[in-house]
Order: sequence, then C-alpha cells, then structure tokens
Amino acid sequence: MSFHQRKLGLLSTIAVIGTGFAIAANAQTVSTGATEGKASENGTTLAPIVVEGTDQGVRNVVETDGYVPKSGRTVTKTNTPIAQTAQSVSVISRRQLDDRQPQNVGEALSYTPGVRAGQYGSEPRYDAFKIRGIDLTYTGIFRDGLRQISSPNGLFRIETYGVEALTVLRGPAASLYGASSSGGIVDIISKRPTEETLREVEFYGSYGRVQGAFDLSGPVTDDNVLLYRLTGLARDARNEIEAVKDDRIMIAPALTWQPDDGTHFTVLGEYMDSTTGGTWGYINNYGPGGTSIGATPVYGGDARFNDFTQKQWRIGYELDHDLGEGVTLHHKLRYSNLSNRQEWVFQDFPGIGYEDNQGVATDTYLESEFQTGAAQHKLIAGVDYSFMEYDARQGSGPDLFTDSYTYVPEITYYEKQRQNTIGVYVQDQIEIDAWRISAGLRHDWHTSTYTPGGVDYARTDSETTGRASIGYVTPWSIMPYVSYGTSYVANPGVVIVSGGGTHQADPTLGRQYEIGMKYEIPNQNILLSAAFYNIDQENASVYETSSGINLLRQLDLRSRGVEFEATASLDNGLSFTGGYSYNDVKITKLTPETVGNQLNSSPYHMFSLWADYQVQSGALEGLGLGAGVRYVGSSFGDNQHTPVLSNGARTFVDAAIRYDLENINPAMKGVRLQVNATNLLNEVNQVCTTGFCYYDEGRKVVATVRYRF
Repeated sequence: MSFHQRKLGLLSTIAVIGTGFAIAANAQTVSTGATEGKASENGTTLAPIVVEGTDQGVRNVVETDGYVPKSGRTVTKTNTPIAQTAQSVSVISRRQLDDRQPQNVGEALSYTPGVRAGQYGSEPRYDAFKIRGIDLTYTGIFRDGLRQISSPNGLFRIETYGVEALTVLRGPAASLYGASSSGGIVDIISKRPTEETLREVEFYGSYGRVQGAFDLSGPVTDDNVLLYRLTGLARDARNEIEAVKDDRIMIAPALTWQPDDGTHFTVLGEYMDSTTGGTWGYINNYGPGGTSIGATPVYGGDARFNDFTQKQWRIGYELDHDLGEGVTLHHKLRYSNLSNRQEWVFQDFPGIGYEDNQGVATDTYLESEFQTGAAQHKLIAGVDYSFMEYDARQGSGPDLFTDSYTYVPEITYYEKQRQNTIGVYVQDQIEIDAWRISAGLRHDWHTSTYTPGGVDYARTDSETTGRASIGYVTPWSIMPYVSYGTSYVANPGVVIVSGGGTHQADPTLGRQYEIGMKYEIPNQNILLSAAFYNIDQENASVYETSSGINLLRQLDLRSRGVEFEATASLDNGLSFTGGYSYNDVKITKLTPETVGNQLNSSPYHMFSLWADYQVQSGALEGLGLGAGVRYVGSSFGDNQHTPVLSNGARTFVDAAIRYDLENINPAMKGVRLQVNATNLLNEVNQVCTTGFCYYDEGRKVVATVRYRF
C-alpha cells in the first residue's frame, strides 16, 4: 500500500515544521533543595521533602509524584502547578510507563481521557491517534517543547523506552507553539542526565519478539557540573501478521553542563534504524460503486516485498540561564533528519516509495517574574522559527514479480515541499490572591512551496492566535476555571474542486472554549479534574478512501464533550489513573450527505481505569499487581454512516504482575521480573476508519527482566 493510499482520514502534515525546584534524583526519589530540619535565627528550616516515584532528570520540565502530575512547562512554558493550570492536561509519568510497559505511543496514551487510539487496528508504522475527535498524528506531536518535523510519509518513530514522560495538553496551544492542532498537543519528553548514578539493563520477549535495552546516567565530574545519559535498545520482532517486522536499533546520548545554579545546558541526541511492514491491512470486500463493505481476515501484502525501512536522527540542545533580577533566558534548538524506503504489495500490485525530510525547530524566550501592586506576574516573550523540506518519489507497476521478487517498480511520481514559519508571542500569568489569570497572543508568518507531480503551488499565510483563562483557587484546593483559545495549521496538499480545478489546501482554523474544575485533595496525593469543551474547526484536511480513490477533502466540524480524570499514588502502595470522556464530533461542512453526521471512527463514549498495587510488607513484599480496563464505544466507519462499516463497542482488559527478587535473596538486589498482558481476553473485532477496515490487535504478552545496579 502506498503512502497516498495510507492517509486514511489523517490530517495532512503541518505547515511548519511558579517556581522551580533544585532536583537531585535517583531511581526512586527526588528531593527539593531544602536542608535537614534545624533551627535558625530566621526560624525553622524544613526537613527535605521526598517525593516518591518522581521522574528524574527533568528539572523544570515536568515533575510528578508517582502517577500524579505536579508541575510542568508544556502548558504555559513556565513551571506552573498542574492543579492551577486553567486547561485540561494529563501526564503519563515514567512510573506509569514502567508499570504498563507500552510498546508504542498509542498504548502509552490509551488510559488518557479524550484520546482515541487504535482506529487503524494494530497499525505498527505510525503513531496515529485523536484527541477530542481531532487527529493529531501530523499536527500535534512535539518533542521536548519543539514541534516534531514530519512529512506525509516521513513521521519520526518514537521509542517509549527513551521517554521520560508524555504531557497531553487538550485544546488549542497555538498561542505558544504556533501551527498545531485544535485538539491539543502531545509533548514527548526525552530522558535526561541525572545527578545520581543510574545503571539499568533490561531484556524482554514474547512470541516472535526479543529486545534488549540499557539506560546509564550519572555525573561525569565529582562536582556534578557535567552529567551524562546514554540510552540504547535493540529489537528483533514480528507483528501479529507474520509478514510485518518490528525491528529497531536506537541509541540516545545526552549531556548536561551546569556550571552554577542559574545555568543549565543540555544536549539531546538520538539515532534510530527501524524496519516494519510496508503493507499494513487486510483485503477489503467492495460492493457496488467500489464502496468498502468490510475486511476479510486475509493479509493484503506479501512478505517477499514488504520492508519499510527508516533511518532517523536528531541533535539539539536546551539552555536555561538566569540573567538576574528575576529574568531567565530559555533557548532550545533541534535539527532532525529522516530517510525511508517503503516496499508494498496490495492484492498482487507492487509499489515502492522513498521519502526524505529534514528540518530545524528553535524557540527562544525570556521569562520575567515581577510584582505590580497585589499582582504577581510571570511574563514571557519569545520568538520561534521552524523550517522543513521533504522530497518524495513513488512508483508502482503491474504484477510482474517472479518468485524471487527481483523486480522493483520504476519511479514515476515526484513530490517536494519547503516550508518556513516564524512566530512571535507574549504571555502573562497573573496571581492576585486566589485568582489565576493568563492571557497570551501570537502572530505567525508562513511561506510554503509545494510541487506535486511537477505542478508548482505557493502560498503565504499570516495568522494571529490567542489564549485567555481565569481560575480561582478556593480554600478547599478546588479551582474552577474558564478558558478560550484559538489555533491554526497551514496545510499542504491539493484540493480538487467542482469543475475539475485544484487549489492548495486552505489553513485549518480552530477555536475552543472550556469550563472546568481541578481538585488537589489536601494531604492526599490525588488529583481530580473535569471539563466541558466546545471546539469549532474550519477547513480540516481529511483523506477519503471509501471509493477506492484517495481524495483530499476539507471539512468543518464541531467537537463538543465532557471529560473526567482521576490520578493517585497513595502511601499504601496503591496507584491508579482513570477517566471518562463523552465526545460529540459533528461534521458541519463537507458534502450534503455527510453534514450533521458524527465524524468517522469517533466514539461518543470512552472509559478507562488502570490500578496498580505494590505490597509494602510481609511475606509478599516486593510483589506488584496491575490491572486495567478500556472501554471504546461504538462509532461509524465512514462519514456517510454506511451500516456495514459500523464499529461496535468493545472492552479491552490489561494486566501486569512483577516481583523484586531481592525479597527472596538479598544478593539479587535490583533484579525485577515482570509480565504484562495487553488485551488479555483477546477481544478482536473489525474496526473501520474513513471507509477502510482493519482488525483490533489481539492478545499480547511481554515478559521482562530488569537489573538495576
């Protein structure tokens, strides 16, 4: 299947590419810079505050206590408490990732309210998902606060072992991040160097799947001025379809230089070489007029010509420097490069595609803290720039293969694009007693040249976006809030209009208002949140494939719903995360027969709950048990609501068990055995998206041996 055939309902690629703690982290804890409790002439100095399970190596980026998010920079680009952030946000911490062992981003996000993953079954090639009914695959994935450069078939693959945490911001974020989805963004936070020594090796396997990994970190110098981290992984694996590989080699070095308390400079790098299946999917049955009527359990590809190889690398840095007088400079930059080769065969018709992209993303801003009367301000002002270019080549041919599959189709189609964006922004966060007020404004200039098949298109866009919110922190630690934000994405691609003409796709514009509440239960490590939202989106780009022809269309939609989330990590060893979402995504403009319909593969109801218990004492001390349930409500398989393509409701059950062997023999300190099962009951049904049908991923069991020393 070619990448043009693959764009099943995804948005096109984007047009562009309080206070801080001094953290000292080890494998289990992180403490603030407080000294031990003692009397002083100014009063009593508090004893160290130890936060169990907090992610390490992410100073002033994100801070969690077990499963519970405490503060982070993704939402506001300042270190703001999550419980006082007037917008919906979730954090999947390293502790959660260790407990659940997700194999990809979709699995990592599967217990986050409002997130729809799995609409392409067990598709292994791309991290495809929706938030609030809006696809973020191309327009909402960021890495360490910078947009992740992507092109139509050139999406960076993300290895969850190299991730410290994932921050999910629901709703528009363009006032700070520029071109991005109105559904929100997911910020993938890389592992960073730690001041305490960390040494870990891990091996895991399952049917047809073997992987080894290591994670090493600590100081290079005795004074902790120079820190390092080196994370690596090698995998030889097969998917549930035998013809589809999931092989990977990844190495991610990082280095931090901190000559004083006010200066932190970190270099982050990664190289990954991966191979998966070039054809994913099953042969579909088609009725009159070429309309799909469902999948068959017959794989549509051929193992002899099916490799989808991708080489990707990135190198970048982050600088935080205290300029004095309450002013801090934040600057980051990353260069990325990707090259892939995709072989595919669909129903005995072979094809090949190549795609290369490269890009730069950089962001620089000043953060200033000051007071005017009773108002305490956190003011930021900045500029960011991004550049992306890609080149794609494709070819396909008749069934000329021999048994040796030595024939490679001739390249007959060429496509390229260059995009530049520069944006300037300002935001002020104001605290007046218990009031939390925030307002931000940004303006972007975007230029694009696009050449599909030798035809040149060019356009320039200029957009202003903003966000404003107000919340009130009550004496009971409950914060009700209201917020409003706008977004834009300048789309590539060509739209075919009536009469046979074409034009480059118009920018996607969005606006959202949200009313919500957050409750951080006093003296308990529990955070509750609830939100009602309404998003109106214009000119969303989607690809329709139900007729067998891949067409780019632009539609308007309205996404409205409610979300509830609860996260906790308690002293008795119990941690849990759960949520419920109701999402009504209506098409308000497309074709006459689809206006008023629910957007395809967008369930009204979703519910999830994951709970983990670690035995604290007694004969079973060191035993951990986890279990989860994910409910995905019914949805439609295409925008026309064809009855035979309807997706029924389904429930998935996951489970985990682990044991620290040092409780049997102290000589085995640091050794942990763990088994994780996803879709334990093997619930497998047809799932259809934009008129093409797949199957859910079946039961998957992974056994892990981890040694920390």
